[in-house]
Amino acid sequence: MTKHQQRVVEVKHFFDNKDTVLGFRKLMDCAMDTQNIDIYKEAIELTDWKEKYPDYTEEFIQKSKDLLLKIEKIPVQEHSLEPSVLRARNILKSYGSNRFSLGPVSVEINKGQVYGLVGENGNGKTTLLRILAKEISYSEGELNYSFNDQPKNDFDLRTKLVYIPQRTEKWYGSLKDNLKFVLSNYGVSPEENETRTLMMIARLGLWNYKHLKWSELSSGYKMRFELARTLLRKPEILLLDEPLANLDVLAQQVILEDLKSIANSVNNPIALILSSQQLYEVEKISDKVIFLKNGQYKDNSELQDTEKSHLIIEIDTTESREKLLEIFRDFSPEKLNFNGGIFVVYFPSETKFSEVMKVLGNAGAEIVYIRNISSSTRRFFVS
Repeated sequence: MTKHQQRVVEVKHFFDNKDTVLGFRKLMDCAMDTQNIDIYKEAIELTDWKEKYPDYTEEFIQKSKDLLLKIEKIPVQEHSLEPSVLRARNILKSYGSNRFSLGPVSVEINKGQVYGLVGENGNGKTTLLRILAKEISYSEGELNYSFNDQPKNDFDLRTKLVYIPQRTEKWYGSLKDNLKFVLSNYGVSPEENETRTLMMIARLGLWNYKHLKWSELSSGYKMRFELARTLLRKPEILLLDEPLANLDVLAQQVILEDLKSIANSVNNPIALILSSQQLYEVEKISDKVIFLKNGQYKDNSELQDTEKSHLIIEIDTTESREKLLEIFRDFSPEKLNFNGGIFVVYFPSETKFSEVMKVLGNAGAEIVYIRNISSSTRRFFVS
């Protein structure tokens, strides 16, 4: 069974369990992988029907399964994910003596993977993204790209290597017309242009907003528009600066899931790097996390010896420090900090997280939130 067929089977399971929201988005991913205009047209028709008849769940599930049967039979060319599409070696950016400096940073970026770039404000996330996007120069190091085809000019490079800043520029006219304009620059015929544009609009949840203008869209949908405009160009490397800013929690989860699926495309896998301060959400979907502290790079997989020797737990509770120390006395916690309105407790490495939760429960402690951050980049922020 090919990877494409495996993805189709997974989508069927979503519809079997009546998870139509996520199932539909993944169905659209499978449809887009076919690069088949007839499949695109049927997916567009299904999207329009779904929006007109939102309460016809059983009929929608059956229509979706019928389309999946057709999608499964389409042969899909699977692109290789190797070698690395981007390799940075000891990249250093200096702004002069006694001023901020970034690096050295060494990373390898592969297609089909998501890389989370995290760190506090002012630690160099945007600077690193702009260096990787070739928007600004670096002082020392080596930066190499391995695209499918060598870019012929700067326009070709900006098709393959795309950087989307946190604050995007205003555009004019309707959302749909702007997206069609993108494809017209690549010589796509009018009929195919219409179909590919509507397909991208449908996939990114913009169907009911396609005739709106920039001033009529929320921040979240403006970001989705930028993604649609970028993905129509079929980039190989996509760099996103704070795409979760100004989004509510639910919208963050949806956009991250979409980004993961898009990066894992069978037909057009993308190397995706996104910066964010939403640590837990980004870590869930990232294949690797890049952490910057005062411009210095830290690989999440390379823990210091002192960090390896601890179970680190973050607790939001109404209990006092004295009460927590009493509850944890048998575990001999090595440190208990009060950081940003929450407690961070460092236990010896042999301590089990399940046992910590058990004693808290037995003591009847009022717990609002608890998380094991021993392997999370969150531990760098609170240490």
